[in-house]
Amino acid sequence: MKCICSKIILREALTNVSRVIASKSSIPALEGVQLKAYGNSLTLTGYDMEAGITTTIDAQVLAEGEIVLPARLFSDMIRKMAAEDVSISVGEKLLTEVVGGAARFTIMGIASEEFPELPRVEEGESISLPQDKLKSMIEQTLFAIAQTDTKPVHTGSLFDLSEGTLHVVSVDGYRLALRSEVVGGDQAMSFVVPGKVLGEIVKLLKDDGENPASLTVSRRHIVFSIDHYNVISRLLEGEFLDYKVSIPQGGKTTVTANTREFIEGVERASLLISDRLRSPLRIYFDPEGSIQISCSTPLGKSYDEVACTLKGEGVEMGFNNKYIMDALKASGSDEVRLELSGPLSPIKVLPLEGEEFLFLVLPVRLKHEG
Repeated sequence: MKCICSKIILREALTNVSRVIASKSSIPALEGVQLKAYGNSLTLTGYDMEAGITTTIDAQVLAEGEIVLPARLFSDMIRKMAAEDVSISVGEKLLTEVVGGAARFTIMGIASEEFPELPRVEEGESISLPQDKLKSMIEQTLFAIAQTDTKPVHTGSLFDLSEGTLHVVSVDGYRLALRSEVVGGDQAMSFVVPGKVLGEIVKLLKDDGENPASLTVSRRHIVFSIDHYNVISRLLEGEFLDYKVSIPQGGKTTVTANTREFIEGVERASLLISDRLRSPLRIYFDPEGSIQISCSTPLGKSYDEVACTLKGEGVEMGFNNKYIMDALKASGSDEVRLELSGPLSPIKVLPLEGEEFLFLVLPVRLKHEG
């Protein structure tokens, strides 16, 4: 195999496919990136047996062939080279020469046959939506994915498509994040994508809606096609929480607040909280038009307040400061609407109008101070 390609394009492709490559694996080939040079292109693949990323770039192919090169070392070589073009040549016994300008490296490759084949998703349902929409749907729900595998299916996000609307849902036992987007059509499907994969997909998605992203789903796998990249992942199995039943209806109290001011108030009141000194925030939603935030730890006491508009009864609630902050930050809007059903019912964080996003945060039972 011998090919020549642009260093800048190769470097970007390597950076992206390397996102799923394991730094240590019982299968040496999985610590590498697979290169396939055929026709006028070079295809790069990274895979960790759970997820794979593949992309194809333009190349001048002088001799067709395949090789697996150590991903970290190869990436470092390409990144450090000063030349505009890079030449990759595989000689006898898999000895591979990588040349860029005056820089020349010779490293040992691994036979391409030792690289596990990616699962094929040839027949499956497909949906398509703008990249910026998919990006915001993932970003606004990623924070609520469970980090422990007590229930493995909750370490991913549920994609639930019905009646022309796609819902993405994450839950971790303390909070729920739901993001909805109208995509049209009459398809119905439901599947769970691992959170780790979604975290990498967000990095590939653009903030514009010019080129749509497509999702092709089979019984066990999903392929995200994003520009020149294909990301394949296994789906998580198990029974996901029935999120529709979990969302409380209505609310006795509705609060409207400036998101940035509320976040800053929570941040200030949380200065006395640390991993060692944990304490819930005591938040009182006052009918007079303020959100009063206080906290008490062995270090001392803090108090702050933020203006709001409130309809209904005053409510005092306790919250994990990180959980309420995550929900406010994920809203991405200037103002939020909060719906409260009582001191021990989950708080609903919503946009001012509609329900494009909905975050639930479970409160903490407060001890009454004497």
